[in-house]
Amino acid sequence: MDRNTEQGQPLLARQPIFDHQQRVIAYDLLYKEDEHLNAMLQTDPEAESSSEVILHAYTSISDQGEVKRVPAFIQIAPRMIQEGTMPTLPAKQVVICVRLTEPGNMDLLRALHKMSKDGYRIALTDFRFSPEYDTALKIAKIIKIDVGQLDQSGIQEQAEHLRPYKATLLATNIASFDTLEHCISSGYKLFQGSFLSKPKVVKGRKVNANQIALMQLIQELQKPSATPEKLEDLIIRDPILTYKLLRIVNSAAYSLVRQVESIAEAVVLLGMEQIRKWATLIAMTANRDKPEELTRILLTRGHMCEMIAQSEHQPNPSGFFMVGMMSGLHAMLDIDQETLLEQLPLGEDIKAALAKGEGKMGQVLKQVIAYESGDWDQLPSDFDISLYEATYRHSLKWTKESMQAMYE
Repeated sequence: MDRNTEQGQPLLARQPIFDHQQRVIAYDLLYKEDEHLNAMLQTDPEAESSSEVILHAYTSISDQGEVKRVPAFIQIAPRMIQEGTMPTLPAKQVVICVRLTEPGNMDLLRALHKMSKDGYRIALTDFRFSPEYDTALKIAKIIKIDVGQLDQSGIQEQAEHLRPYKATLLATNIASFDTLEHCISSGYKLFQGSFLSKPKVVKGRKVNANQIALMQLIQELQKPSATPEKLEDLIIRDPILTYKLLRIVNSAAYSLVRQVESIAEAVVLLGMEQIRKWATLIAMTANRDKPEELTRILLTRGHMCEMIAQSEHQPNPSGFFMVGMMSGLHAMLDIDQETLLEQLPLGEDIKAALAKGEGKMGQVLKQVIAYESGDWDQLPSDFDISLYEATYRHSLKWTKESMQAMYE
């Protein structure tokens, strides 16, 4: 890909929004600058970046095997709304987010009222209650409160002030389960933040035998000397893994003319790379107590790291996949990362990347996490925008299709 891409090209990522059962009900679309929104949504046949394609790519997910679309929250500059320059967007698929700084700006309020009448849902972002916002609060369907800046009494106070209005409260920047639970009890209905990636550490907890067996399998798959027979010997130790791999290889995703009956045969047909990825996916979906979104995030991250390594001709791209996927596996297992790295059979380069961000793997991991989080300022000035945008979008698609195949 062209490494001379202009730095003005828009960057786009997504952040999930959950209900109280930790189901994804929407994605917040993150992009670098308001003035790039028009460019991002313009029809571009080569880049496939029309508004419909953009929304489909970033809001289409596999949920328990069923592919569905969820709405996109899109931040729009007030001036674009007031001046009528906002791109045309499908009203049912988006929520228009606006940060109000002038509660008495009647031109903006009239424009928002018209958009509401036209079927758009309006969300007020980074909001703090004041009686001056009464008119805006009567228009808005959703109020986004940054609870990361509030203590428990402040969280409850905002909810009490806003209770007379019909808007749904969305708590953002939630960093812990305690905060999440307090927001739920205070009356907030929607939730967003890093709380999903925080493990509930149990002192002395260890990875169970089946999980270690899966990690040993993934480790073996990275060895050039791995053979179908050796892999079969590892796989058949776990009946669930054996069943799921055979179900996947016989699913509609591969359209085989005959049924595969042995693991060795499945390894030959699928190839080492496919078996490695499916074993990883099965390992990550083993914990049903965790939201499916965490699996989506880590698989997308792993695949993106791998694609970047392949594009840059790095050795061992499958190791980059492991680094991306393993970067949050400790949260799924509810143990700290140090304990996880001590117990699992991983290469020293992978451990160094995860524990200290060292080496090329560590560097790519940090940049991929910065990209997916919308922390654009953490990315180096010379990074390849086209590469990261393309690999992120492709990884979202790959993850959706992979997770769907798990349930076929």
